[in-house]
Amino acid sequence: MKAEVLTIGDELLRGEITDSNKSFLSERLLTLDVETRFHVTCADDRADMADVFRCAAARSDVVLVSGGLGPTRDDLTIEVLADTFGLELVLHEPSLEALRGFFARFGREMAAINEKQAWFPEGAEVLDNPIGTAPGTMLEVPRDGLQGAEGERSSSGGSALFFCMPGVPRELHKMMDEQVLPRIASRRRVASWVRASLLHTFGIGESNLDEMLRDVALPEGVELGFRTQFPDNHVRPVARAASAAEADAKLARSCELLRERLGALVYGEGEETLEAVTGRLLRERGKTLSVAESCTGGMIGELLTATPGSSVYFKGGVVAYWNDAKTALLGVPDAMLKQHGAVSEPVARAMAEGARARFGSDLAVATTGIAGPTGGSAEKPVGLIYVALASAAGSQVRELQLAFDRERNRRLTAQIAIDWVRRHLLGASLDLPRLGRVERKS
Repeated sequence: MKAEVLTIGDELLRGEITDSNKSFLSERLLTLDVETRFHVTCADDRADMADVFRCAAARSDVVLVSGGLGPTRDDLTIEVLADTFGLELVLHEPSLEALRGFFARFGREMAAINEKQAWFPEGAEVLDNPIGTAPGTMLEVPRDGLQGAEGERSSSGGSALFFCMPGVPRELHKMMDEQVLPRIASRRRVASWVRASLLHTFGIGESNLDEMLRDVALPEGVELGFRTQFPDNHVRPVARAASAAEADAKLARSCELLRERLGALVYGEGEETLEAVTGRLLRERGKTLSVAESCTGGMIGELLTATPGSSVYFKGGVVAYWNDAKTALLGVPDAMLKQHGAVSEPVARAMAEGARARFGSDLAVATTGIAGPTGGSAEKPVGLIYVALASAAGSQVRELQLAFDRERNRRLTAQIAIDWVRRHLLGASLDLPRLGRVERKS
């Protein structure tokens, strides 16, 4: 079974938003061992959309369409789909009532323009959208005589199955998992099963990661893929087997072997984020955390508090950019600042210890550095960063020389600080192998 993913919208082609729907849909299809052969993005243009619909139907068995289901004039997906294959649009009364009910729950009257979302091609099956106003649709299209790529006409017979879903990611995710995948599975005779996971690592480069795993004896039928998403590197084990249970077992064993080899370099799996994993460890161990930030400008606090429930363990933070703020808010001695400068090991240590004392937290992390692109000197170049962690047992500081642009230097520094908290709670070393240049330990 071959699949194609179509995303619709001018905003995608203009680069105004990141098209994450393609990767999500392809990843979900992989769970059914359905291969995605084509990714296509199309403008909100009737002629262009009709062309890509015909081409997709001619060459693919399953076509997943994202976007263009809204009520406005540029939402054309359903209309063009019907026109392309010579179908009339018909009103689906249950969808119309559901739309009215959706607005009524918020004390609003439905605008007349929203009725457009209750019309579907004749013969289509409507897919409910419980968290949005745009229902989806499933439509089976005969492919005989359809024109494919480069003007070739399909002679394979059979049909193509179109699934149209909203472009809003959370609505698309729910519809794909709960309604689209089961319908695809029911029409497909499964000969093999695929299971995949994604292990997130931090502190090692992609090539070194591959080399480190080269001799791991994975179960037969398991392949590894690698992906970089700064500042992380991901390992994707993909297991294929004759049954779902066997594929699950192979994947579980593979993840176990990979974790054994990589140790603390692996911080999470699947949808887990570093800050969420670190927060869970803080909560499980009954520990609290505070932060003192200079070069990261509040980024650590923002990342930590993006996780629901962070108030259980995150006491607060101080963004002390100027020297007098470091002194007034964190108790960094003025003499220390004059002697060593704000970007120095003693100041980073004092910032962490000052935050821990003032917030009364079990742990505190601090950052100070020169993120760039200006502000460096021969003695203290751009990218010079100090990260400190303070606990009841004392404090530790590392000096790093990072070589990225300002945005990535700040993002990487924030992630190092959060990862240090995780490593401390796990009893792991605070060294980050193959990441930056560790100048000295204190």
